[in-house]
Amino acid sequence: MKYLIASDIHGSAYYAKKVTDAFKEYECDYLLLLGDILYHGPRNPLPKDYNPKIVIELLNEMKDKIIACRGNCDSEVDQMVLQFPITNTSQTLIEEDYRIFLSHGHVYHPDHLPEGIRPGDVFMFGHIHIPVMEEKTGVHIINPGSVSLPKENNPHTFGVLEHDTFSLIDVEGNVIKDYFINRD
Repeated sequence: MKYLIASDIHGSAYYAKKVTDAFKEYECDYLLLLGDILYHGPRNPLPKDYNPKIVIELLNEMKDKIIACRGNCDSEVDQMVLQFPITNTSQTLIEEDYRIFLSHGHVYHPDHLPEGIRPGDVFMFGHIHIPVMEEKTGVHIINPGSVSLPKENNPHTFGVLEHDTFSLIDVEGNVIKDYFINRD
């Protein structure tokens, strides 16, 4: 499987389009959305081209290819307009020899991992708007940063996971860093 992973779109039509275009360009199987899809949130500035209605249209066209989890800025009304599930605070994917846990980061995060996660598994989260790629007690911790509202002078980023390689990519298509998921 090949996954494109994005977090914290926050209603930006501009960056949602960058994500959907990259999904096609990289020929991914699934789009993993780590929450905060439509609303910018009370603590964030308005992102470029803030237009949740266009984000809804772009993502609903891909509804059968999206696996998403709920962020702290996502609400019940968002689920009413999105045609793919977003109400779970976490999701689990089963790969050949490991599991991928998805969460936004406001409930489960690197200091509070989901029950049952074990060495060799991957934990992906968003929420902090900062890329993270590290191993902690054998668990691979990955955050693709924020596609629309990055923090700490980071670029606008998403990730692509294929086999044992996670690539952090900016919205212009430049690979920032490759992270290799060691299975030893």
